[in-house]
Amino acid sequence: MLIKQSKRIWSSVFFCGILLIAGKLDAGGGQPSPVVVVEAVVTSYYDRVEALGTLRANETIDLTATVAEIVTAIHFDDGQRVEAGDILVEMTSKEEHALIEEERSTMAEAKKQYDRVRPLVKRGAASQALLDQRRREYQTSLARLRAIESKLQDRLIMAPFSGVVGLRNISVGALIEPGDVVTTLDDDSVMKLDFTVPAIYLSAIRVGLPIEARSPAFPRQLFMGEVKSISSRIDPVARSIVVRAVLPNPQRVLKPGLLMSVELLKSPRNAVVIPEEALMPSGRDNFVFVVDPAADPAVVDKRKVDTGERRPGQIEVLSGLTAGEFVVTHGNVRARPGQPVKVIAVDTGDEALVKLLNQERKGSGQ
Repeated sequence: MLIKQSKRIWSSVFFCGILLIAGKLDAGGGQPSPVVVVEAVVTSYYDRVEALGTLRANETIDLTATVAEIVTAIHFDDGQRVEAGDILVEMTSKEEHALIEEERSTMAEAKKQYDRVRPLVKRGAASQALLDQRRREYQTSLARLRAIESKLQDRLIMAPFSGVVGLRNISVGALIEPGDVVTTLDDDSVMKLDFTVPAIYLSAIRVGLPIEARSPAFPRQLFMGEVKSISSRIDPVARSIVVRAVLPNPQRVLKPGLLMSVELLKSPRNAVVIPEEALMPSGRDNFVFVVDPAADPAVVDKRKVDTGERRPGQIEVLSGLTAGEFVVTHGNVRARPGQPVKVIAVDTGDEALVKLLNQERKGSGQ
């Protein structure tokens, strides 16, 4: 955008020179001064608050072991994408598997004894106390089986959510203990961007406001997002508040920890906008030359305007101009209020000024 705007500025300077020369030639023949005009349009406008922020993954954890065991298998590579529930690491579990087989056999026998006594109680051939005992033995065996299965589960490290794993910090045969970091797991489908803004903007910040973010790592790419949440506390030292935005990351190019420059787009509104080159400052006031290109002759009207926020190459007009009116952007140096001018081109922004002027010259036979 900056490169494009720079080219447009140099192009404007170049054609100001052309229009000056053309104006001198026309002045000698008593002809109206040539001008280029632009239509004032209504567009979406925002007040911009600049800040710096740091990216965080939507979800992020350090995968660690909960028991001290030897690693027997690793099922992931560095930077691999995994799904929720995928087994990433297996540890020694022969004892647990043996205990499970033993307890399943015990539980099956307890279930058989329970099923055998139950019809006897209905016929009065066995006491209710015996049935209660058999039920207790079966339920106790089932509970022991679940406890052993839970211990077996502790020998597996699984992905709690879908994402991308980091660097592998272990090898097969290594003894790991509780707290040892096996790898990291990040859900980078959506990124969180935390940044601070001065507390004076607190009344204008709300959930859902759009933001624009850029990073030196991707100089030509603009990332769009919106405010997701606002901190409940203001920093009493810096007098600032932390705002969290979310950025979609479908291409997975953004990484946690990346520094981003942020523009918070507050106070959204529809505003009348004109190019900066149409503005003519005079002291503390600003003026524009308004021309009706359909009139014959086209006469210059000098109009005082009140301006608002600026964008690169554009400026917001608060009053003094309405949408649909045409303002002079090139040739306003020689134009005079109440004097006729020759509208040689209407700049819509779709074509370069060089092409517009060439078309005009061909049309006039010059």
